[in-house]
Amino acid sequence: MASHSRRRPLRERRTALVAVAVAAVGVLLSLVMALRPDSEPNAVRAAAEPAAGNQSSAPAATPERKAEPSPKQKPKPKPSKASPTPAATTPSARPSPTGAPRSSPRPASGTAPLAGRIQPQVTYKGVATHYDAADGNGACLYGPSPDLMVAAMNHTDYETSKACGAHILVRAANGASVTVRVTNECPLPCAPGQLDLSKEAFAKLAGLSAGRIPITWSLLSPSTSDTVSIRYKTGSSSHWCGIQALGHRNPLARLEVRTSSGWSRLTRTEYNYFLSPSGTGCGGPLRLTDIYGEQLTVDGIAIRPDAVRPTRAQFARH
Repeated sequence: MASHSRRRPLRERRTALVAVAVAAVGVLLSLVMALRPDSEPNAVRAAAEPAAGNQSSAPAATPERKAEPSPKQKPKPKPSKASPTPAATTPSARPSPTGAPRSSPRPASGTAPLAGRIQPQVTYKGVATHYDAADGNGACLYGPSPDLMVAAMNHTDYETSKACGAHILVRAANGASVTVRVTNECPLPCAPGQLDLSKEAFAKLAGLSAGRIPITWSLLSPSTSDTVSIRYKTGSSSHWCGIQALGHRNPLARLEVRTSSGWSRLTRTEYNYFLSPSGTGCGGPLRLTDIYGEQLTVDGIAIRPDAVRPTRAQFARH
């Protein structure tokens, strides 16, 4: 037992020496590898490669951001010349064939840029009633009519006497028709579209016993050999005057007087006179404009109250 116990320490000492030798060799190899410039371990190299990749991609992104202009550098869009309404549905938005801007184009035949509620080439629906027109005079103050084919226009479409003198073609459901001239106003409750015809005119469409019939009507520009006449209202002078035009083929839109500074438009009344409350232009040249925009200049009409003075002018037919 004593000898066995003596052999065990010797074996242990040998084992310890071997372990120390192996550790020394490992340390020596580590030192040698660390001193070599190309001896970077794969683990270290693998960890460094993703970092290098991130560094190379960052500079590539920076030029892209610089290439995009800042909000101050971005060019501002030019304002559109087109109207807000799509050009496909707005004929006026289409450019002219020459591309040049149009200036004050003359109205095409049939168009009426100065018309009010009553437009040419439009058919209106309503009803016809009748009244005793007597001599044909009415709210338009034209005086007795040469015939009794006259009508009173409903208050809405009368439009402060703008309908006065208009020639209207009236048709009934049975196909009968009659042409009348507006000389009067049919006050409320006459509805828009309604015409109050003279008994003589109504009889051309139906029996008077019918009382009220459905109709359609439209504006006419009739042929006529008459010329426009001018009349100054009773009481007119160089200090105040009312001026009226009679016998015009088309509805009258404006009446102007000449002043030292040019043409001055007079205000129209419900009784179909144009007033100059201070006398400006009274007795001087006049300029008449119909709903189609045609203008007639009349000279030499002296102030003679309540006298009808014919001219040599007339509006064109449409």
